[in-house]
Amino acid sequence: MIYSFKGYTPVVHKSSFVHPLAAVTGNVIIGKNCYIGPGAAIRGDWGQIILEDGVNVQENCTVHMFPGKSITLKESAHVGHGAIIHGANLGKNCLIGMNTVIMDDAEIGDECIVGAMSFVKAETKIPYRSLVVGNPAKIIRGVTAEMIAWKTKGTELYQKLPKDCHDSLEAVEPLREVPENMKMQDDVYKTLGETFKK
Repeated sequence: MIYSFKGYTPVVHKSSFVHPLAAVTGNVIIGKNCYIGPGAAIRGDWGQIILEDGVNVQENCTVHMFPGKSITLKESAHVGHGAIIHGANLGKNCLIGMNTVIMDDAEIGDECIVGAMSFVKAETKIPYRSLVVGNPAKIIRGVTAEMIAWKTKGTELYQKLPKDCHDSLEAVEPLREVPENMKMQDDVYKTLGETFKK
């Protein structure tokens, strides 16, 4: 659902996909090839939210802020399932792990990886290509070129997903039996652990 609020109507590029069960409200600008999953809430009621090209905000995420603040999720930022971004800015090509919480005025640098279930305190500044985990979140080391290549490949799948959704997603009645000829989806991406096994 797309909602106007106090005269602010979201702007969504036609190449992007906002799931019908997501809620995008007010002063929100969504660039090209972005994916917004079901259950996501992006609330630009008290400030502006910009999603640059290629950003994905997955299922059940929340993006919001304190009044008068505005935030940007830079190009190819990747926000995992259930994460909360509250008044924080995300750098280019960063990965925010599932169920992570990033608080007000935090700055996540370009190409950072923030591990699942981390808590990034307000006003924290994370520099370029840092690997961050924990509660409270701490930098444990740098992100390698191999890690960022793995992350980038995963984000590219999400950048193709809007077109796939526009082309093939439809509401249907469920099948009552499993078809005999049912095939599995292609194995197009490996977990981080599988990717770096020696």
